[in-house]
Amino acid sequence: MAEASAAALLAPELYINRELSWLAFNYRVLAQALNEHTPLLEQAKFSAIFSNNLDEFFMVRVASLKSQEDAGISTLSEDGLTPKQQIQAIQAKLPALLEMQQQHYRHSLKNQLSEYGVQLIDYANLNDSQREWLNDYFRTAIFPVLTPLAVDPSHPFPFMSNLSLNVAALIRDPDTGQQEFARVKVPQKILPRFVPIPVGLSGSNPKPVFTAVPLEQAVAFNLGLLFPGMHIEGHYFFRVTRDADLALRDLEADDLMGAIEEGLRKRRRGGEVVRLEVADEMPDAVVHLLMEGLSVESEDVYRINGPLGLDDLMGLMDIPLPRLKDKPHKGRTSRRLATTQKSQLEDGSIKAEEFESIFSVIRRGDVLLQHPYDLFSTSVEEFLNQAADDPSVLAIKMTLYRTSKDSPVVAALIRAAENGKQVMALVELKARFDEDNNIQWAKQLESSGVHVVYGVLGLKTHTKILLVVRKEKERLNSYVHIGTGNYNSKTSRLYTDIGILTANPDFGADLVELFNYLTGFSKQQSFRKLLVAPVTLRGRMEDLIRREIEHAQAGAGGHVRAKMNALVDPGMIALLYEASQAGVQVDLVVRGMCSLRPGLEGISEHIQVVSVIGRFLEHSRLFWFANGGSPEMFFGSADWMSRNLDHRVEAVAPIEDPRLRSQLEELLDLYLADTAAWHMASDGSFEQRQLEGESHLVQQELIKRWRGGLLPIK
Repeated sequence: MAEASAAALLAPELYINRELSWLAFNYRVLAQALNEHTPLLEQAKFSAIFSNNLDEFFMVRVASLKSQEDAGISTLSEDGLTPKQQIQAIQAKLPALLEMQQQHYRHSLKNQLSEYGVQLIDYANLNDSQREWLNDYFRTAIFPVLTPLAVDPSHPFPFMSNLSLNVAALIRDPDTGQQEFARVKVPQKILPRFVPIPVGLSGSNPKPVFTAVPLEQAVAFNLGLLFPGMHIEGHYFFRVTRDADLALRDLEADDLMGAIEEGLRKRRRGGEVVRLEVADEMPDAVVHLLMEGLSVESEDVYRINGPLGLDDLMGLMDIPLPRLKDKPHKGRTSRRLATTQKSQLEDGSIKAEEFESIFSVIRRGDVLLQHPYDLFSTSVEEFLNQAADDPSVLAIKMTLYRTSKDSPVVAALIRAAENGKQVMALVELKARFDEDNNIQWAKQLESSGVHVVYGVLGLKTHTKILLVVRKEKERLNSYVHIGTGNYNSKTSRLYTDIGILTANPDFGADLVELFNYLTGFSKQQSFRKLLVAPVTLRGRMEDLIRREIEHAQAGAGGHVRAKMNALVDPGMIALLYEASQAGVQVDLVVRGMCSLRPGLEGISEHIQVVSVIGRFLEHSRLFWFANGGSPEMFFGSADWMSRNLDHRVEAVAPIEDPRLRSQLEELLDLYLADTAAWHMASDGSFEQRQLEGESHLVQQELIKRWRGGLLPIK
């Protein structure tokens, strides 16, 4: 390809802005809430996820753009926008999404929930008995924890913490006639956002299942108790979002943990305000007072026609109404591991003569795991637990990026160390919003005798790898787990991920060397099987795509299929454009951001992009290359993003067993044939195509197959 043509494929008009693409993704999340076929409490959950996603987007992405703007940085995005132009584009797109969410909450969700006995009532609509009970509850359970803060010449404007929900109170002194302003922070972090009211007070028959009033309204309508002798002229709700990105610019700090702990202390207070949400009815004078006190520009103010901070809708999932939720999915033990469960041996479910160690099963062949359909607890955790207790196991090494509280994984590592094994855990302290959790685990592991390291200087360790070294017949054999998901018991039930348990000696040797790279001064530049970022992954992925171009040019028909969370790396996108121009068919399943424009004449006619959003968060990454009839397939932790390919430690592994590759090929087929998938247009928009005939939803299909024992897929 000519150099000029290569440059042309990097032209700004060929790229979708990553921030706007992220907003399009979050709209697809909101669409799950708006979908009438989604169970009602699941609608509340998806609306909460939409809000939580948006909070993080402002705390990190918008905050970064504002920092660039303030610093005078004029570097253009791949699509040719300055930081200021990107902020303006976000501000233009967002209000319509916010109004969709509020319309759904006010006019659909609340009304439909009430039909099933779930009453979310405004204070003004409480009956006398309910109001009396709530006012009493306020005096005994809310009032003591509130701190009203006045704003006047002797009381400076108070600090407002990140994501705080607040009441702005306008108060008039009856003696002086002077109007005053006060702020009351709503304690939604320590009290339920929706205050439950005894259902017997409803006066309706039958009694409701759940009745609640928003906590902020309980505060607002009892302000007279906070300001006795004063006249309350008005109350208005507002919410503050601050820059919460943990900037670790001094990566050569002697004490990384100390630097992060200091950064976390700063984050808890928060940086500059990047968003001010106010109730739609708030007077302009009060808005301007807040803007001045918080140093906020008018474009950072969002008027909301409804309750602020709807991420708290997630709490409604605790209401015991199974018919308003998805049918529970518990997963199953992988068929290959059915006879390896020690707990079943102990309770008699497996006879002693039937039981075999998990290492014996892995030695006979690779075990493919598909979570959450295959249980994490009876696969990865069982593997780790047996390694911790097996006298023949000498060493365990693993990476921890995000793990759950009360983690069985951490407990197993501690037990292994106590049993005298060499145990090493690489704990990534820089995992965003999990830093504090990971610091606590690191300290606990260290105090238990585990060797804890924090990774490679200047890189974030994102790979998900686990190595067990076992002595067998006077030899040391390695057993390996490589996955796309975190070693996290909770998210393993909510995210779709792929993993493999293998005794392949090349994988074992690669992991030994990769852990040396992570813990020492190794400058390893090649590996036997693994594709490792930032060393070999980008180059190998580019070579595989170029090989498909060569096949297409030779008339052998090139074909690339890939599934990932995000596709924004300009180099990879330009290469995919080149492949499409050569006639390579490119089929992509991208959950989130996608900066590639499919379907452009002369550029990307042979590229299709679909996005699958469902009850589980799509998290697995798969890469398939036709290779002229001898396909190669890979899986791993990396997306096609610059940060994954160049600035993180990632591992992508080949699927060499034809039987397992066939299963994952069919899995890709199911994703690409999902009738509820969102199809991307060349302008960056997505739509769900209404197809006639039977629907095929990949997640539902996999649940059905696992429930029916139809394992594996084929």
